[in-house]
Amino acid sequence: MQTRGVQGFEEQKKVMNLSLAAAVVLLAAKVTAAIVTGSSAIYSDAAESVVHLLAVMFAAWALRLAHKPADETHHFGHDKVSFLSAGFEGAMISAAAVLIFYEAIRQIIFGVKLENLGFGIIVTAVAAGVNLALGLSLMAVGKRNGSALIRANGAHVLTDVWSSAAVLVALGLYQRTGWTYWDPIAAMLAALNIMRVGVKLIRESLGGLLDESDPTTEKQICDLLDREVKERGLSYHNLRYRHSGRTHWVEFHLVFDDALTVGEAHEAATEVEARVADLFQPLGRVISHLEPKSAEHHDESWEER
Repeated sequence: MQTRGVQGFEEQKKVMNLSLAAAVVLLAAKVTAAIVTGSSAIYSDAAESVVHLLAVMFAAWALRLAHKPADETHHFGHDKVSFLSAGFEGAMISAAAVLIFYEAIRQIIFGVKLENLGFGIIVTAVAAGVNLALGLSLMAVGKRNGSALIRANGAHVLTDVWSSAAVLVALGLYQRTGWTYWDPIAAMLAALNIMRVGVKLIRESLGGLLDESDPTTEKQICDLLDREVKERGLSYHNLRYRHSGRTHWVEFHLVFDDALTVGEAHEAATEVEARVADLFQPLGRVISHLEPKSAEHHDESWEER
């Protein structure tokens, strides 16, 4: 189990380092293209890349912190920083969208002057291709490892693809029609889409930080527990589940016949816990509370649920 965890971390580090390197190279290329062409759409794409680089740097730091083991001051580990990173990335995306929208409005008011579009189109097309491949890789690694941090970075990279696509459409329309305002209009449309992704990431980040439950995962746990307790003639209640970024935490109460010894009940509870933990290998943490049937309906004032 530990080996799988280490391998997952190495895979995430590798793809995050790749994302950081790509962010630096593409930012330099886009800034150059924006200066050469004077395009507000390309400028907006470059501005989004500046924000993206800052977000990737933060995410790279957060990834390493999230994998630090528990210590004397953080008994449950550090992996909730993954949600903080996702929220920061969402905030950065939203800030970029505002900046892009502002620049587009400024171009509409003061006019648009476009030059050397061939160079800008080539740079933007290459950047879109690189980001599409990178974004899909990040999303796959994030899903495979259950990492909100990596998925958020992948979502951010894919917003860059949308920005670049809008730039290419705008410049293509300008070349066909000669109407320069396609450029800022495309930038505004890209900004609206980027804002949508940013708000979604912030929403998911808050849900993670506040331990919002996942109905699909909770149903998996309930289905498994229903089978396990039925086989053993038990029952359960007070199920709680949360995902802290890397680790899945599950707790529940198991109800046993009063005639069972503590040792027998403990052995059965350990078996049930192991089955539930298997759902989330290698990072499932399961705790059960043992109750005699005669005390099943007694109130426990320290619990709200």
